[in-house]
Amino acid sequence: MMPAPGAEEQKRGCGMNTTLVINRKGGAGKTTVSINLASYFVTANVATTIMDYDPQGSSLHWLKLRSPALGKIHGSNAAPEKFGQLRSFGMYVPSETKQLIIDAPGGVSGVLLQELLCRANCVLIPVTPSSIDIHATAHFIKDVLLTGIVRTRKIRIGVVANRVRRSMPVYQPLERFLKALNLDLIGRLLDSDAFVRAAETGSGIFEMAPGLASTECRQFTPIIEWVTGEKLEAPCANVYQFNLRLGGI
Repeated sequence: MMPAPGAEEQKRGCGMNTTLVINRKGGAGKTTVSINLASYFVTANVATTIMDYDPQGSSLHWLKLRSPALGKIHGSNAAPEKFGQLRSFGMYVPSETKQLIIDAPGGVSGVLLQELLCRANCVLIPVTPSSIDIHATAHFIKDVLLTGIVRTRKIRIGVVANRVRRSMPVYQPLERFLKALNLDLIGRLLDSDAFVRAAETGSGIFEMAPGLASTECRQFTPIIEWVTGEKLEAPCANVYQFNLRLGGI
């Protein structure tokens, strides 16, 4: 597997990798992917920040729900300014951050889309496997590619099939669409209550008790490997349990 942008710098203890989670279509699962990616990194003892551009602030709300016993994830508020608030202050990212995850708003376009792409090392695009969502996502990806930023900055783009029904684990129209654009389908996340339960408690699937989200953790593993450019040496159902065995927590 090719190293992710910034991977070598991270190995040397410096540099920051930025993952942009984006889709113009609402309800695609951007926050679900963002918070669980952050959950993995912080449980693996990697300094992590979530930057929330969405005015709804779903990722920041999730951070407020987190138990003090869980790993610290810094929250950065990049939503449009409100009266009396300085956006630059809310967008602070600690210097020790190694993994920055940007949760983009729905409907993004124009200057804001360019701003987001200029921050990114890689882009994750969640999409639900329905004809309506695939059609909307196709137009969005076209707009992303037309900016020229992806090519100029050599930004990788990966697509995640989200809320996949167990009765239809493979959705051929989605795969044909990705093949036509020469894009990778890097993960399939089943429609599962585990993601909902984790979000409601301020945790991620990698922080849930062993056995409660083992399938979901395995499904998410290829996404982590794509972002980091590294094969997980010991894939397991639960990183929290794995770290306990290593004495890392």
